[in-house]
Amino acid sequence: MKLFIASDLHGCLLATETMLARFEESNANHLILLGDLLNHGPRNAIPDGYNPVATAEALNAYSKMIIAVRGNCDSEVDQALLQFPITASYAHVLLPQMRLFLTHGHIYHPDNLPPLQSGDGLLYGHSHIPVAEYRDDILLFNPGSTTIPRDNGRASYGLITATECQVHALDSDEILLSCSIRLKR
Repeated sequence: MKLFIASDLHGCLLATETMLARFEESNANHLILLGDLLNHGPRNAIPDGYNPVATAEALNAYSKMIIAVRGNCDSEVDQALLQFPITASYAHVLLPQMRLFLTHGHIYHPDNLPPLQSGDGLLYGHSHIPVAEYRDDILLFNPGSTTIPRDNGRASYGLITATECQVHALDSDEILLSCSIRLKR
């Protein structure tokens, strides 16, 4: 099982098209979207290539492969454009080796963890800053942002396999961060 993770697209068609091309190349089984898909948000500048309607149409082509959660910039209006659900504030993905808690990151994040067991993982976005590490036996994974990276970072996405988590640069094959999956004890 391979999971492709992206967050904070913020309505940028160019970044979304690039991300979807990377998804195709990855041969991942599912596309996990961690929120803030169509709206740029009131604190962000409008990104180049901002086109929420076309971004929704591009994502809809992959609707059967998408697992998504709602970000703080997502709304019912956004849901009306999308052919896959985005209104849940969290979701769970059960893998043979671990449980993944998916959320945007504005409520649950590394400093406010949901109830997790040792060996589980928290997948979140919101900060636009990539993370791939363990803290107290919990996987913390943030793919960064495809559109508006912060802290002088690069646009990025994530991949999770049975053995590894990686954050990749959106514009190249470069792996920005990586950590091994720990098996439950």
